[in-house]
Amino acid sequence: AFNLREMTNLATPIIGFVIGEGGSGGALGIGVVDKVYVLENAYYSVISPEGCAAILWKDRLKSDLAAQALKITANELVKLGLIDGVVKEPMGGAHKEPSFAANNISKVIKKELPELLLIDKDLLLKKRYEKYRNIGKYCL
Repeated sequence: AFNLREMTNLATPIIGFVIGEGGSGGALGIGVVDKVYVLENAYYSVISPEGCAAILWKDRLKSDLAAQALKITANELVKLGLIDGVVKEPMGGAHKEPSFAANNISKVIKKELPELLLIDKDLLLKKRYEKYRNIGKYCL
């Protein structure tokens, strides 16, 4: 909680990237940023599909069903407005060609950071707070 509060008040732009599994308490920390991007094969959720299946159906084998219900993929998260974009990965995933993934992350930073630096610090903090408060807000 201390770290979340401190990040909320950092008067500098913050861009977050989910590069694997962004879940549980880690998902909270990733959310306290100005822009969130997810690698196309990563996921971002408050709980893992296995954990969700174990709670809802008392059966971890129903994790595929839970993953569909959670809408945790990068493309689904963009549609829901929970993230700002998807970072392209090489065939087989970022671990197959780390420099490819790093280059694409670098492109996002080079695009977003100059725009974020133009925003007044008070407005930046206000927008960050509003973005965080709207995570999980139900929308159709």
